[in-house]
Amino acid sequence: MRKARFAPAVVPALLMALLGAPAVWTQAAPPMAGESPAPAGAPQVGAPAPSGTAAPSGPAAPARSFRSVELGMDRDSVIAALEKDPIFDYRGPEDLSLLPSPNQSLIEVAGLSFVRRGYFQFYEGKLWVMILVLNPDKVDHYSVYTSLVAKYGEPDALDPKESRWEDKTTRMALERPLSLRYMDMTVYGKLREGAGAKASAQELDRQGFLGGL
Repeated sequence: MRKARFAPAVVPALLMALLGAPAVWTQAAPPMAGESPAPAGAPQVGAPAPSGTAAPSGPAAPARSFRSVELGMDRDSVIAALEKDPIFDYRGPEDLSLLPSPNQSLIEVAGLSFVRRGYFQFYEGKLWVMILVLNPDKVDHYSVYTSLVAKYGEPDALDPKESRWEDKTTRMALERPLSLRYMDMTVYGKLREGAGAKASAQELDRQGFLGGL
């Protein structure tokens, strides 16, 4: 049984939750007839913080999670989260496949509303890559980009293909035409080192072969 689609009234709130954009506050409305005004000195929504209050911190670190799914989770935990999440239509074992690379597997799941499709890649049973293909009928590249900049600051790398936020542990990228990628950089480094070692061994074998001619 497919999960229900979202009513139009909840779309704006869901978009804010999906993209992690900071909440927007406005000044409180004046009291209605018969209501008492707020006491003098009472804090107002949207008013500057009192002196002595800690200033807001800088941009957030690149996100490692999307809703209830987080990099580093084991496969069963990711499946349980997808089953409960109304924006994914997880069907069961048919959405799970093994990859040609050693110790890697993939969950490919259809999405509803803002997410058209989700890809969740595992290495040694742990989630290390998430790719979310967004629905251009619901959201556009500019809206996603500006929401990410509002929370995470200007991207660390920017080119025609992607905008990328990155630190030592996580890479988050907004890719064209319209997808989000989250990557565990520790696993990425481990796999890259393995690929480099394999390439070096192949080059040594080649040199040995040529030297024996």
